[in-house]
Amino acid sequence: MGKKKKAKRGAKQLVDADIDLGHGVAAELRHHPVVKVAGTLSEVADQPPMVAINLSTIAAGLIAQDARLTRTGIRMLMAHGLATLAKSAIKHNVDRARPKLFASREAHRPKPGDHDEGPHNSFPSGHTAGAVAVARAVAREYPQAAVPVHAAAATIAAIQVPRGTHFPIDVVAGAVIGWAAEAIVARVMPEAGS
Repeated sequence: MGKKKKAKRGAKQLVDADIDLGHGVAAELRHHPVVKVAGTLSEVADQPPMVAINLSTIAAGLIAQDARLTRTGIRMLMAHGLATLAKSAIKHNVDRARPKLFASREAHRPKPGDHDEGPHNSFPSGHTAGAVAVARAVAREYPQAAVPVHAAAATIAAIQVPRGTHFPIDVVAGAVIGWAAEAIVARVMPEAGS
């Protein structure tokens, strides 16, 4: 078997395992009260609330005349904005039905497309991308906050699978996008004193 065929077969097996895991976890847990509450709380990472948090951080920094806090808010807003642009571009070009639809296996395979609707744009996780980008931005300015902000981002990412909104691969892709977006912002906007 050639390398290309092996790679294609390996990718198919990975996606099949991802679908099985996503369906299994969602079927078992999505109606659990803890998952419902955690899922509702994870909506803080949706775009409007996250933009509001970013802008509020900038405003708080300006009002308090705290340059570090203002810079943190700007860094958060830029990282989140870049992560949102990247995930939106991908979502617009990749169709994948969300796990909670329990559609055909084929509908859950990522494929080129242009469904820009919620039920068909599971890949990648925008909540995860935004949460990771913002957490890394905060941790860059306030290293002592790294553990709690990264834990919050990880919790937001992790709850997406049991609530049936994303498959594990969607969440991993979202985390990579968030990480990369913040890394780009860090290159453009070096830390104070750098």
